[in-house]
Amino acid sequence: MSKILDEINSSADIKKLNIPELNTLAEEIRKFLVENISKTGGHLSSNLGTVELTLALHKVFDFSYDKIVWDVGHQSYTHKIITGRKNLFNTLRQKDGISGFPKVEESESDAFNTGHSSTSISAALGFAEAFELCGSSSRAVAVIGDGALTGGMAYEALNQAGSSKSPLIVILNDNGMSISENVGGISQSMRKVTSHAKYIDAKTSLKKFLQNLPLFGQPFVDIIIRGKRLLKNVLFQKKLFENMGLEYLGPVDGHDLKELITIINYGKSLCKPVIIHVLTQKGRGYAPSENDPSFFHGVGRFDPETGEPVSSGTETYSDVFGDEIVKLAKENPRLVGITAAMPLGTGLIKFANIFPDRFFDVGIAEQHAVTFSAAMALSGYIPVFAVYSTFLQRGYDQIIHDAALQNLHVVFAIDRAGASGNDGETHQGIYDLSYLSHIPNMTVMAPSSNEELRLMLRHAVNDCSGPVAIRYPKGSNPANADACHPVSYGKGIVEKEGTDVLLVALGSQVQEAMKSAELLENHGISVAVMNARFLKPFDEELFLKLKDGKKLIATLEDNVCIGGLSSIVRRIVNENILDFGFPDKPLSQGTVSQQKAWAEIDAQHIAEKIINTLEGDNRG
Repeated sequence: MSKILDEINSSADIKKLNIPELNTLAEEIRKFLVENISKTGGHLSSNLGTVELTLALHKVFDFSYDKIVWDVGHQSYTHKIITGRKNLFNTLRQKDGISGFPKVEESESDAFNTGHSSTSISAALGFAEAFELCGSSSRAVAVIGDGALTGGMAYEALNQAGSSKSPLIVILNDNGMSISENVGGISQSMRKVTSHAKYIDAKTSLKKFLQNLPLFGQPFVDIIIRGKRLLKNVLFQKKLFENMGLEYLGPVDGHDLKELITIINYGKSLCKPVIIHVLTQKGRGYAPSENDPSFFHGVGRFDPETGEPVSSGTETYSDVFGDEIVKLAKENPRLVGITAAMPLGTGLIKFANIFPDRFFDVGIAEQHAVTFSAAMALSGYIPVFAVYSTFLQRGYDQIIHDAALQNLHVVFAIDRAGASGNDGETHQGIYDLSYLSHIPNMTVMAPSSNEELRLMLRHAVNDCSGPVAIRYPKGSNPANADACHPVSYGKGIVEKEGTDVLLVALGSQVQEAMKSAELLENHGISVAVMNARFLKPFDEELFLKLKDGKKLIATLEDNVCIGGLSSIVRRIVNENILDFGFPDKPLSQGTVSQQKAWAEIDAQHIAEKIINTLEGDNRG
């Protein structure tokens, strides 16, 4: 470990350093990040871009009593490193290790738990108003990226902040995405200015004159165009925020510590709501990440020398979805693809490249995405909204109000359903069965294999009406495609016949059911396995047929038991039933297999509990 970093454990240690020492520390932290994240996986490029910004904030503030709220929170690694957690970085995102996001219970320097986008300004403003009410001199800071400013909640908070008199600092971490494109009003204002006839004539004449200059003509034009675009962006951003009642400062180079410390100190001295615009480079200091910041945004283990991922290359559910949606789009020109800023993660990037006119990235705006999809459906198109389970929660009202109540054919392709692993409590997809199952007109499906996902997606697009949700987990199950039964609406299938116990499983838990059945058969227990396929409508006819004569029934789901498969089965029959689902508790980080073992819904725990239950019944 490097010399300066060895001595850093708190904001107080940062305050002792001069600018050259801070610059050295910044480079040491970047090397530390690459070395550690290459082993654990995590969010690399965003953290490489915020090293100097984080050091400057710790130089100015004391976050043992001041409050900093990191939007999303994935860019808080440097903050963790310099607040006493650097020696725990080998446990980053691992079971019982430190989180990849801020956690109040992990450190007093973490003010607010984050994980989802666009929440930081609301939380920081809440702290600022609370400090005012109790007469505290503590200060509140929000750090939000330009991407997160595509989320409407950020503007709701800015709207209130503009009328507040409480000191608040909002750091806008702008790492290259165009705010003018993400915020519609700014783009419209620019177009109004630059489309005026006299402006166009003057611009054209000047451009021709400069291009005709010998030697330096075209390069000079290019420089002026870049400068003009930057100036327009700054002016319109300044106007936007100042019209909302905030003081706008910047833009400032996010990698110049002297400039950063100066402007943050000035913003702090104003004692009112201030937004400081900071320009950073995503992936800075590590060539592979600089060249491909999107890939290194959230990355698994990789070779730090080359940047090449350490991967099995197995086709994932996201890959399967991405390939099949392209095939369906080629067959049906009415199909459109929609994402909320997740084209890579959801697998829609291939669709976007082939059908750019039928692809819509709405930004980090799940609520808008659902209503947008509903109107597309009402216009005769078949919208497929690809979204992570945890983020679809944000569009819950719109699913009911705008899609379901109008019975519109919107297909929700819900990725990362069930246990999603190392990102921790904020990113688990263990609630979607519960919040979808009671919505009128909604169809809910869950595939148990890659091939079943292909079939269900085709069924949802071609055969269904009304809103349809297909939820599938992170990872893969490349089961034998030839053995996969066709999908019929509302119908489950029998994966295995048996006489003693019935396992009713959904989605990824069909695999656990089959493994459990094998373990139970070794104990002389005959097991039937029903792959429900549909949570809604549930195949009650098949269930009643299979349950006859069984000593015990068990439900298996990768969702909380409350409101999911267990609840539906218990409405039909409520005796001799075991429920295997996630408990009514937050699900901490770890591998998916570790999370299932913790909840005792893996094959081994399922088999053991069934054996113990049957033996107890026999003793009774």
